[in-house]
Amino acid sequence: MQVNEYQPLIVAFCCNWCSYAGADLAGNNRLNYPANIKIIRVPCSCRVNPMFILRAFQRGADGVILCGCHPGDCHYTSGNYYTRRRMALLFSMLDYLGIEKERTRVEWVSAAEGAKFAATMNDFAKTVVALGENKRLEDLRCKK
Repeated sequence: MQVNEYQPLIVAFCCNWCSYAGADLAGNNRLNYPANIKIIRVPCSCRVNPMFILRAFQRGADGVILCGCHPGDCHYTSGNYYTRRRMALLFSMLDYLGIEKERTRVEWVSAAEGAKFAATMNDFAKTVVALGENKRLEDLRCKK
């Protein structure tokens, strides 16, 4: 009998112009990253409301990563500056709620960095696996 290895549910919010294209490039180059990472495409990283991240944790996510354009390279000029400020506030709120800061991450990945995207996702998945299942904001009604 084989024991099933723990597979965390990870949600990745990716900017349409850079990070999502970086994920696409990683796929085209056949670079591996975990299949249990669910990518949500957003127009810009600044469009990710902190409530989306809290809701992801409530619905059973073990980790949430937000990927956007490099600062200064945003398609919408200053969107990622807003993201950086907003996420700093969210991280302090998550600390207050008792969610480990390692369960969330912000990364800047351009469209030409498919290898960086895959490496970032692999590293984040290892971190979340080491933390184990997230029980802090769990809503039992969302479990299968």
